[in-house]
Amino acid sequence: MTTISIGSRKSKLAMWQTDTVAAMLADDGMETKISSMETKGDKILDVSIAKIGSKGVFTVELEDQLSSGMTDIAVHSAKDMQSILPDGFELIAFTDREKPNDILLSRDVSIDLRDTSRPLRIGTSSVRRVALLKHFYPHVETVEMRGNLQTRISKMDAGDCDALMLAYAGVKRMEYDDMIVKVFSEEEFIPPVGQGCIAIESATNLSADKREKVRSCLNNADSEVCLLAERAFLRVMEGGCSIPAFGLAILEGDELILRGGLASLDGSIVLVKTEKGSRTEAEDIGKRLGTYILGNGGKEILADIKRAQA
Repeated sequence: MTTISIGSRKSKLAMWQTDTVAAMLADDGMETKISSMETKGDKILDVSIAKIGSKGVFTVELEDQLSSGMTDIAVHSAKDMQSILPDGFELIAFTDREKPNDILLSRDVSIDLRDTSRPLRIGTSSVRRVALLKHFYPHVETVEMRGNLQTRISKMDAGDCDALMLAYAGVKRMEYDDMIVKVFSEEEFIPPVGQGCIAIESATNLSADKREKVRSCLNNADSEVCLLAERAFLRVMEGGCSIPAFGLAILEGDELILRGGLASLDGSIVLVKTEKGSRTEAEDIGKRLGTYILGNGGKEILADIKRAQA
């Protein structure tokens, strides 16, 4: 029987994702062995991701395990994956995608973002969410909030903020969806690339037999084609977690529709464009979108962001 060793972060959400993947592999006749660890991004919680360096902040230690052969695959939230992987690594599968929307989580069901008379503090660690909140709800105050979901809820309960802005997928998987007070429209609050999807990474020297068995068991073809388009867009933008870029691809039959763009850090400018084409040209669609955004104000926004974060 084939044994697949799996690397994962230690957080409850990461382990939920890893246990889900392990169960799918087991149902397909494979044995699994899980190795969990804390990454740099898990350990440093008092500094924003943009300041500690977004490239591989949640992945580099897991990649060390892959390259050494200690593990065969690593399980990631697809939105945490840098747009260009280091040499020697590849993403070999993308799972079924959960609803990709952002949500607002709070114990106060009366929260209404449209009420400009009420002071409101929203906790988030995302530069994209901060920028879009400033754009659509400029009266709202944002509070830097890092840590796993349970830690953030504890901070909210301690009075650090009134609500948390999070991904629906993680909240549902951790069974806190009864605390959702608002689901943001993906038309306005376009999600980050990959949100709601689990990505499976391996070293390129993983045996062809194991690679094919993992891929045939875990990969969802529709998720994969959407993520190929989104990630191609992000590569053109040279983006990671430290820039407020966003992109969501959907399929309507064989047509792929990718809507995405970039915001300035202060939310004063939000560039959005939609590109369409056949699902067979997913990466080209992503590249076209990225090229358009860069050529229509995106380069200037990215230059401003780099200066601000230097």
